[in-house]
Amino acid sequence: MPGGMAERTNARLLKSRGAPVPVGSNPTPSAVEPQPAITHERAMQLALDEAEAAVAHGDVPVGAVAVAAGRVVARAHNERELRRDPTAHAELLALRAAALALGSWRLGEVTLVVTLEPCTMCAGALVAARVGGLVFGAYDPRAGACGSLYNLCCDPRLNHELAVVGGVLEEQSAAILREFFAGRRP
Repeated sequence: MPGGMAERTNARLLKSRGAPVPVGSNPTPSAVEPQPAITHERAMQLALDEAEAAVAHGDVPVGAVAVAAGRVVARAHNERELRRDPTAHAELLALRAAALALGSWRLGEVTLVVTLEPCTMCAGALVAARVGGLVFGAYDPRAGACGSLYNLCCDPRLNHELAVVGGVLEEQSAAILREFFAGRRP
């Protein structure tokens, strides 16, 4: 390939030989080497950071991160109290932001990573948006709709099913919720 990456001279090699280094002849490593895709655990840590942000305005600490092609495309946390909106769950806010970022409501290439198992409203939105996968931290035995009480994401009667992985950084996800509610309940 004339002028292609294979024929570009290594600038470090030229410098070591005392030769002049042409400007722009050696692309940065990030332009050549693909960056590793984000892991479920790293994405969950980002979601936990989002969950912490919810506490600042009195919301239940749930955070969500939308990942597509190994990259974070959206982040959100609960904002029900802040917005005075019963639908402002972290999952819905992250899905809306991901749809805007990707230019489509069909989110088949997206994996949503969330600190708490989604409720029926959020699980329904995951199915409606055709999300490719869900990763969650803590199980929710009282309202969880992705395995605990219901299993909307894997219901063959619906028009879409998605892969679900539960329990990623489960203890950290549960701990932030326990701490939040310990200060509010007698």
